[in-house]
Parts: sequence; structure tokens; C-alpha cells
Amino acid sequence: MFDSPKEECGVVGITTATDASRLAFFALYALQHRGQESAGLATYNGKINIKTGMGLISQALNEPDIELLEGSYAIGHTRYSTSGSTKIENAQPIKCLVETDEIALSHNGNVINAKSIREELREWGCEFKSSSDSEVILQLLANAPGKDWAEKINYMMNRLQGAYSLTVLTKDGIIGIRDPLGVRPLCLGKIEDGYILASESCAIDHIGGEFIREIDPGEAIFITKDKMKTIFKKETPKLANCVFENIYFARPDSILDEQLVYITRKKMGAQLAIEHPVEADIVIGVPDSAIAAAVGYSEESGIPFTEGLVKNRYVGRTFILPDQRLREVGVRRKLNPLKEIIKDKSIVVVDDSIVRGTTTPFVVDLLRKAGAKKIHLRICAPPIKWPCHFGVDMATRSELLAANKSIDEIQNHIKADSLGYLSVEGLMKTVPKPSNEYCDACFTGKYPIPVQLEMSKFNLE
Repeated sequence: MFDSPKEECGVVGITTATDASRLAFFALYALQHRGQESAGLATYNGKINIKTGMGLISQALNEPDIELLEGSYAIGHTRYSTSGSTKIENAQPIKCLVETDEIALSHNGNVINAKSIREELREWGCEFKSSSDSEVILQLLANAPGKDWAEKINYMMNRLQGAYSLTVLTKDGIIGIRDPLGVRPLCLGKIEDGYILASESCAIDHIGGEFIREIDPGEAIFITKDKMKTIFKKETPKLANCVFENIYFARPDSILDEQLVYITRKKMGAQLAIEHPVEADIVIGVPDSAIAAAVGYSEESGIPFTEGLVKNRYVGRTFILPDQRLREVGVRRKLNPLKEIIKDKSIVVVDDSIVRGTTTPFVVDLLRKAGAKKIHLRICAPPIKWPCHFGVDMATRSELLAANKSIDEIQNHIKADSLGYLSVEGLMKTVPKPSNEYCDACFTGKYPIPVQLEMSKFNLE
């Protein structure tokens, strides 16, 4: 019933002298927020060995698995399905043959022309075991014409449309690849005896590594224990970094677009206070992604910030459906109000987004029952009116609240005393790079490449 945009995926790749799987496991832990449906690791030790499982990383992998996954090269993946259903066949990493050798792949993103490419690859003689676009990418890369990886990657990039940040395990090392639009993040770090590639820099920090830089859009970088080098770079006349990474997906302790995400979100909150001022007693944030924005709103407005909602951080994604009694108190599974703080107060509540509008009324009701006198909701994303086709499960247009209701109608729906969204122009003042380098299609409908508006994530089933 929770209404936030669904996470995409997290990928890692590690080269080290020994025990790469253990380091990859702990790096993946830092990316758990990016996917909770399945997880897996692949290592190379004369051959590629893979272990995947359903659920959280701690459920999918255990100590015996790590001990069996020997080798100095490892890639990992944590998944939320944006293409293909939730089943073990779609868990990653996945592997296939390239000539006489194996390669394995982990993927974050969504390729919008995967169906037509899969049909073509079948004509080439390729067989498919899953219903995800990731296997299409793997087979295309493995079977692409070319005398070396650079030529194969160039061919792949010329064919694929959409978003893909990849870690590719080979017998010689690991390749990190970011699509030419740069939709999904990927970064590089140094560890004591090797290198790490990861979706976010917080994964580098968690294993004691040193952040080097973000991988450029259209870049492919090759890492071994001893060296790292760019092996291919495609010119990128158009960029489309996902602006929602800054708003919601990335952890606040990650560096994104050369700036700490926490700082970016504080700027969003400050801009919200400029655009939507109000008289109130306190400012609170809906944990965790909106806390930094709430601090920014407080500092700009002069209204004191305090905690007003406590989050249960041990409630992961579950496939057990609650019965009706539990649905009615579903928000309490994750949030509990601090009644003595909230009672008889006029409060500004900062949240990251409203998607379907199913959760927000429950949060407002929770605060009302805790004694809040007035509730002024401030959203640090503009109204979401269009679905994402580049790696985020964000509902269809018919399900998006802002696509079907005016701001006043949404305010009445959620029963807040006032409602203010950050404007698109205001949002672009807060992000580190120029506005023309971001994809804001979920707010504007202006996609960086043509899409079918009602594409299904079950397209390849």
C-alpha cells in the first residue's frame, strides 16, 4: 500500500586480491534501498559461479554462499523489478557464453526496445531463460560483432534505447558501463588492493574505499586488481540524468552529480519554503528521504525543525499480503507519530513525492489523530503526471494522482490544510548540473527519447 516510487536496482563490481564476494556482499548492503525483491553475487575463479535468492540481501545470501563464491573478481545485484515479474528466474547476476568464455552481468535501468532486440537475437540462435530486459542486454553484448570489448560495447550502445548501468564480469576483470544518456548512476572507487564500481558512492564508503569519480555517460571502464582504464567512450550530445535520483532514490550520504545528495535535498527544502511559505510552529520530515529537505525548509523559513514521525527501519518488502485489519493500520507498520511533540501544533510536513495518493491521506490522518492542529504538506518534487520508462516503477498515467486531479482536488483528497509542490523551475535551481542535463519526464512528459506511453514491465513475459 506504500505509495513511494519503487526502487530500481543496485549494482556493484569489485576486484581485489582475495575474498571479493565478501566485500561485494557488504557493498550491496549499502544499496539495499535500491531493491528488495532479490539479490545475488557472481565471482570468477577459473569459471563463473553465481548465487541468487529472493528477498533482502540477508535472506538471499548467507555465510556458506560467500565461502563457496571464491575468486578475486565479483559483481553483485539487488533488484526491484522494472522489467519482468518477481521470480527467481529474473534474479541477477546472470551469465552466458561469449565464444568459448563466460560473462556475467548486473543491470540497473530499463531498455525500452528490448522486445524487438530479443526477437532479433532469437533469429541469431540465442535462447532466453528469463523475462527481463537484462538478459537481452547480456545476449546482445555477448554476441555483438567486434574484435574486442570496445567494438562490442559500441555496437551494443548503438542498438539499445533506454537506461542501463552495468557491471560485467569477465575472466580478465570487470567492465562498468553507463548508457549514453547517463540516466542511472554508476561510480568508481579505490580499495586497498583493488577497485570497486557501484551504483552509489555510499557503497564505496561502507567497505572503506575511496571515491574516485562518477562514470561518465557513454563510458565503459575496465578494472582489475591492479589498474583501471577507460576502454570506450561514446560522444553524448544529449544527457538525461534522472532527477528523481536526487529527490528520492539515492542515499543522502552518496555523491551524485558531483554533490552530496544531502546538500541537494536541503536546497530543495529551502526552495520549497521560498515558493510556499506558511505560518507554523514546527517543521517535520517524513523519514527518511525527506528529512534533509525538511531541515532546509526550517532553515530558510525560521520555523524550528523537529522529529515528528519515527520510522520502523526493519520493515522490508514482504510478499505476504496483509488482511483487511492490517491494511487499515498499514502506515503504522512503518511510521509512528511523536504525539507529545505534535499535539496542538500547526506543522509543516515535508515529503519527497506523491504518486498514487494512497499513502499520504493515511499519514495526514495519523498526524491528526496525534493531535496536530493544522497540517501544511510540502512536497519537494513537482506533481508526478507521467510514468517513467527508464528504470523506475512509478505506476501508469491513469494511476498517477496529479495526472488526474488539480492541486486543490489533491489537497481535498489528502485532507491537508494546505498543499505546496516544488515547481519544476525551482527544482532545477537546486540540482548541481544544468537543467538540460536531466530527465524530468515524470513531471513534464518530455521524454529524452520516444516511448510508448503505456509500456508494461511484463512486456517480455
